Amino acid sequence: MARTIYYTATSLDGFIATDDHSLEWLLSRSSGAGGPLDYDRFITGVGALCMGANTYAWIHRTLHDDAGNPTEPWPYAQPCRVFSHRELPAWPGADIQVTAEPVDAVHAELAALAGDAAIWVVGGGDLAGQFHDRGLLDEIVVSIAPVTLGSGAPLFPRRADLRCVETTASGEFVAARFAVAPDEGGSS
Repeated sequence: MARTIYYTATSLDGFIATDDHSLEWLLSRSSGAGGPLDYDRFITGVGALCMGANTYAWIHRTLHDDAGNPTEPWPYAQPCRVFSHRELPAWPGADIQVTAEPVDAVHAELAALAGDAAIWVVGGGDLAGQFHDRGLLDEIVVSIAPVTLGSGAPLFPRRADLRCVETTASGEFVAARFAVAPDEGGSS
């Protein structure tokens, strides 16, 4: 069965995006290539992904010009479900579906799409927390950047008991893998 992994990056003070939902702070940092928690290694094991509306809107805004024309292709080959209760701009040619369904209903679809590969909860933290609340989150893999933001979207805005499984240096970042404690809503 597919494992559900919240794979993300955070500032040292625990924010994944600025108050205006920007990730520019992250893109200005140098992450190391290679290593067990490296993105290139991680993405090869992902069969389906999901994200919240703010994450999708930021990607769309960043990879389109002012007229709404793509400047780069959709960055993922895997099917994606975007959780939103509002209308979002389309991305023609990409396997993206917007849904307002609860995460447990969509998780079953994502698991079928992923097969034996992982389900990646791209962001945000509240969406990952909703998976956790329903016992559907197995791991949190986080790269901690050497920058503080002071405020913004929190990494994981709820209590969760985790078990540190692995840590490693990755360029300027420190990467850590945490298993969700089985008695704390996880299916691990």
